[in-house]
Amino acid sequence: MSKLPILSWREVVKALSKRGFKVVRQRGSHLILEGPEHRFTVVPRHETIAPATLIKILSQVGVTKEEFIKLLD
Repeated sequence: MSKLPILSWREVVKALSKRGFKVVRQRGSHLILEGPEHRFTVVPRHETIAPATLIKILSQVGVTKEEFIKLLD
């Protein structure tokens, strides 16, 4: 199993956009993204995303750690 890198919100949004997710709105310091099949997730606008938060985001959007790491390239 791969270890997730420490990422900023920009890197997370960029990787998820490769899977078809788009920022639809922002509430305070949180971005709401909508993806294919009307899946929604919230990404906090923090300079570093906590690993537990990133794992929760990935489970919400249906992406494995390995798939996500490939999206970062």
